[in-house]
Amino acid sequence: MPNNPDIIILGAGAAGLSAAVELAQAGLKVTILEARDRIGGRIFTKHDPVCHAPVELGAEFIHGRPPEIWKLLRKQHIRARKLKGEQWCAQEGKLCQCDFLSKVDQILEEMDDHGPDQSFLEFLERCCPNSDNDPKLQDAKAWARSYVKGFHAADPALISVHSLVRGMRADEKIDGDRPFRMKGGYQALIEIFRRQLDEADVSIEISTRAQSVSWDQADVQVTALDEANEVFTFAAPQVLITLPLGVLQANPDDKGALRFIPELPPAKLQALDQLAMGKVIRLTLRFRQRFWEKLRPSHSTKSKTLSRMQFLLSQEDWFPTWWTALPEKWPVITGWAPFYCGERLSGQSEAFVIEKGLETLGKLLRIGRQELEDLLEASYTHDWQTDPFSRGAYSYVKVGGDRAQLDLAAPLNSNLFFAGEATDVSGHHGTVHGAIASGKRAAAEILKTRN
Repeated sequence: MPNNPDIIILGAGAAGLSAAVELAQAGLKVTILEARDRIGGRIFTKHDPVCHAPVELGAEFIHGRPPEIWKLLRKQHIRARKLKGEQWCAQEGKLCQCDFLSKVDQILEEMDDHGPDQSFLEFLERCCPNSDNDPKLQDAKAWARSYVKGFHAADPALISVHSLVRGMRADEKIDGDRPFRMKGGYQALIEIFRRQLDEADVSIEISTRAQSVSWDQADVQVTALDEANEVFTFAAPQVLITLPLGVLQANPDDKGALRFIPELPPAKLQALDQLAMGKVIRLTLRFRQRFWEKLRPSHSTKSKTLSRMQFLLSQEDWFPTWWTALPEKWPVITGWAPFYCGERLSGQSEAFVIEKGLETLGKLLRIGRQELEDLLEASYTHDWQTDPFSRGAYSYVKVGGDRAQLDLAAPLNSNLFFAGEATDVSGHHGTVHGAIASGKRAAAEILKTRN
């Protein structure tokens, strides 16, 4: 590690990397400490050796046209393709094209942030009091709950309606309902940052796990362990914390957690308590062929096949949501198990996760388990909940937490700074572009103290 850095950044995820680029290009000597043996954090791309498809174990979609990502892609001439295809839903034991989405949108548009905050579950109960007499409205409410659980990986009884409204407004500004994938997967974005950091001579110390931060003095002291469990103490005038929310919430004695000396002030602790880490298990399966291309859900020779299926939505217990690689024609399909589905799968063996994935997919597509097993050639998954360096998927705001992200983001003592998607206050928390924006915001705060 270089001597006398101007700033130490804890975490080499999107927030830490973007902040490091800004600070180094402004002339500061920057060192990043990263607990993993790679950079990227919750961006984790693998590549299937047979069909050469990028397989995302973490972030996958670009939500709309956030400038934080698109400017980088355009500068590097990296292509991103809009998802194209059809949405299919499992309803009453049958597959059909989704016809309830407009009704769900109408329910979501009823939310507002002018009155007292409430959970999404409370909102549903109050906005649709007579739904018991309206089966279609009941159905739309159930799908709305599924949307919040799925897209936000959140508990509907905990997530703040105010935060959901802010997120919807933020998405409207960037066409956030239009998903894209970049060529090569999100690893392409990480490689852009890597090149920028190399050019700016930023030191990245991987497999170096920060254990404690002493911050009430002129220089901030960081104690860390390397991969051989040797203890090192580093010092710098300023430190930027970009660790995931789940890590900051962990008991300081747990592996991967961070101890603050002295303890963080009450406003920070309250902010941590008012935020939650969403839970997700995702499973990507690569088959010998795109067998769903020839499936006809109604078992009629005149009905549509699933050849243009993009998303498959259901309310199954294990993997309620699936999506294909369209517009690419790879024989790959991904299962998404959020909230309580992810809780039940977390900590289980990979074989168990695959078993439940195949069980659910077979039930939805009406294909025998043995036939699916015979077609399956590869599987990919990562348990972010049991990963000590993430402890969850991405953050959401609990009821009453209107100021939580702002308070978590606030600097301390002009020498301790905070970034990461959980500190985003623009409504883009839980996204890669929200993380990048938070890194840029923290870098500007640091540079302002030096002017």
